[in-house]
Amino acid sequence: MASKPQIKVKDVDRMAANRVDNGFYGQDILSVSQFDRDKLDFIFGVGEEMRMLVERFGSADLLQGKILANLFYEPSTRTSSSFMAAMLRLGGQVIPINNVQYSSVTKGESLPDTVRTLESYSDVIVIRHPEVGSAAIAAHYSSKPIINAGDGVGEHPTQALLDLFTISEALGTIGGLKIAMVGDLKFGRTVHSLTKLLVNYPVEFVFVSPEILRMPKDVLDVVNSTGHSYKETEDVHDCISDVDVLYVTRVQKERFTDLAVYEELKDHYVVDPALMSKAKERMIVMHPLPRINEISYAIDNDPRAAYFDQMRNGMYIRMALLAAVLGKA
Repeated sequence: MASKPQIKVKDVDRMAANRVDNGFYGQDILSVSQFDRDKLDFIFGVGEEMRMLVERFGSADLLQGKILANLFYEPSTRTSSSFMAAMLRLGGQVIPINNVQYSSVTKGESLPDTVRTLESYSDVIVIRHPEVGSAAIAAHYSSKPIINAGDGVGEHPTQALLDLFTISEALGTIGGLKIAMVGDLKFGRTVHSLTKLLVNYPVEFVFVSPEILRMPKDVLDVVNSTGHSYKETEDVHDCISDVDVLYVTRVQKERFTDLAVYEELKDHYVVDPALMSKAKERMIVMHPLPRINEISYAIDNDPRAAYFDQMRNGMYIRMALLAAVLGKA
């Protein structure tokens, strides 16, 4: 498995009474390699508490007086909105920079200077950026915790956490499952992070994609190094009858330089009632969203469709992370 990044505790609050020895206090969340089974169990436990808090009370003042800076260099609906909702539900406030074209970035301001500016006004910074490693760069220059909300085709750790939480909630377990990942596995940072997180459990992988969108070697190396078995195929029919999780991704138009190749591949896989008729009765279909054509709307009412549960769970897991990083969980 890839080596864990060096993590240092950052200055989230100078009052010692707020320090909590939870393994997350004052830390950046940059990669799934930071998480072991104990940390996963902790975050999922807090995530469940956050779900109950919202269902019973709607909000709390746990993070009253704290400010989140939401810095998004790429478009986002769910990740951006759920981080904002998470902070607001916990009594904090948000500086929303969800379109950097209206910021000084358009004047040529560098990422380090933007981060240094926002750390002056906030207690934690969430960042999405098109370049791999950008979150780590931001963390290097920031004295406040950085949470990676997606760095190009690299990682999306908070998505992987909510995905794993959803699997556990829906199927009651993670160990022993057979998990198929379908679609754009080359550029899909969600499947990169989820695969690296799943190797903490005894699972079996099936990677389904066209040849030019295969899972990258560095991710397969992690799978191999942890002794997990996997199969690669171009045909989803090879595995649909016995998988427990069908994790579908869209072919990402924004990652292609040749749009003719995108047009050829964009509808390569479609999950529809005909395909689902061959799947097990007890399994789930997942998707990080947005979807284009890869899951038929006819599947939305299938009890095995879990992608809207993922969407809801994202807020609970991000509430848990914010509380943990800021020493309130």
